[in-house]
Amino acid sequence: MGVRFGSVDVEARQGDITAQDDCDAVVNAANAQLMSGGGVAGAIHRAAGPGLEEECRPLAPIYPGQAVVTGGHRLPNPYVIHCLGPVYGVDEPAEELLADCYRNALRLADAQQMQCVAFPAIATGAFGYPMEPAARVAVGAIREVAPGLHSVRAVRFVLHAPDALEVHERVLRELAGGERS
Repeated sequence: MGVRFGSVDVEARQGDITAQDDCDAVVNAANAQLMSGGGVAGAIHRAAGPGLEEECRPLAPIYPGQAVVTGGHRLPNPYVIHCLGPVYGVDEPAEELLADCYRNALRLADAQQMQCVAFPAIATGAFGYPMEPAARVAVGAIREVAPGLHSVRAVRFVLHAPDALEVHERVLRELAGGERS
């Protein structure tokens, strides 16, 4: 299921973030040290191999809302964009910091002439951000920056669980139709 914000197509699908071979970059729901961990960060680091950790080391630490870009190493993507989401209930203002993840990742992608970027549901795993509010922030941030993007033409949410997919599809429909919460 997809929608269009300006000249950017936005879709949600269930799948494996490390298997998005038609995207220029996958986004890592990173930790501050940009190291392997659980969830998305662990999956991306395992698939990319040890070169990713080596490239990440001098870029750390990053802060909530910040995004940095590295090569994709053994991933099928030329790039990985690493974003540190807020820990829900700890890092404030959580909504703004989460929106910054998406805005900053897309601006980095655009500056690097990327056309397609795949995002996970940043901060919804171990960082505890509730799925529906996180989806609303993410889709709203993408809708906000889409008109200013020059090279990015496709954004994909790649979600592991069926319930996360359902939430993102519903939020995409609502926000594309002009509804706001």
